[in-house]
Amino acid sequence: MRRRPAPDASCAQCWSADIDALSAVLQGLPMTIMLTLSAFAIGIVGAVPLAVGLSSSNILVRLATRLFVDLVRGVPIIVWLFLLKFGIQIGTFKFNPVAAAVVGLGVVSIAYLAEIYRGGLQGVPRGQGEAANALGLTRGTTFYRVMVPQAFRIVSPSIATYLTGLLKDSSIASTIIVTEMVFQSQAFARQHPSVEGILPYIIVGILYIVLSLPVAYLSRRLDSRMRKAVYA
Repeated sequence: MRRRPAPDASCAQCWSADIDALSAVLQGLPMTIMLTLSAFAIGIVGAVPLAVGLSSSNILVRLATRLFVDLVRGVPIIVWLFLLKFGIQIGTFKFNPVAAAVVGLGVVSIAYLAEIYRGGLQGVPRGQGEAANALGLTRGTTFYRVMVPQAFRIVSPSIATYLTGLLKDSSIASTIIVTEMVFQSQAFARQHPSVEGILPYIIVGILYIVLSLPVAYLSRRLDSRMRKAVYA
């Protein structure tokens, strides 16, 4: 009677290593999502007054807003995170890594989204505002009821693209010891030198793609619905 061949121990070890690497990276997934959504929420709200300032007829307001936006966008994200984490201390107050990452990514989001909003507002035909004025609408009503909806339709693809980029930029938080996916993959690679070092990074790349696909899909659906509403 023939004996069955013994299972390949090396294959079993490889499979176990794959599972361990996946588990380690998934531990950082909630932090990655939290950082991305928190910074995006800060940007979505905070960019509104800056976009208004960038489009203001008052030259001083416009120049001050432009200076702030260009300053924030001109400095790399990693520098902002290091400044917030290690450079700011007021009395006993000091940013912890997660707070520094959320505030840093949020401020950068405000600057980038303000520029996107500005482009959307300027993309609305001037005749729309003139028609609203002719109907006797106030400036506030014209802005929120006429200009903003049309500008949002214009910029929605750009906002979705920025959200996808912000998801990937959240990996920079690993440099200030925030335990998101890239940090977890680096920790796993250091703790398991016998495992192929590139494995956890491949898993991280796949997860970023998986997380980005729903954003792209929802953006296309939203843009399609808004176009139908406008041209119906």
